[in-house]
Amino acid sequence: QVRLAESGGGSVQSGGSLRLSCAASGITYRRYCMGWFRQVPGKAREGVARIYSDRTTTYADSVKGRFTISQDNAQNTLYLQMNSLKPEDTAIYYCAAAEEGWRCSGSFYVNWGQGTQVTVSS
Repeated sequence: QVRLAESGGGSVQSGGSLRLSCAASGITYRRYCMGWFRQVPGKAREGVARIYSDRTTTYADSVKGRFTISQDNAQNTLYLQMNSLKPEDTAIYYCAAAEEGWRCSGSFYVNWGQGTQVTVSS
């Protein structure tokens, strides 16, 4: 059974940095993608960053140049380094995984963590 557990959220002032981690276990897909998503209450979940099995990464326009997604396969951990944080980055952040394919470019990931809150104050 796939289990994803996020950590590293918290409160930070505008311009600050946070690094989110996602510990993954039980993934048996031969090739898979992982992603970070965020959601504000009352709004749709937004894809923030994705990483594919060949290490290709994609980012939402709103975070390009500020956020970096990376993966440590040896430790089965996904990271999201967030710099130059803005109040509009405030959200619950989720990591997700899916077998590589059509699901990776959208929000139809199969496995999800419980989320970690990020709050950025001005």
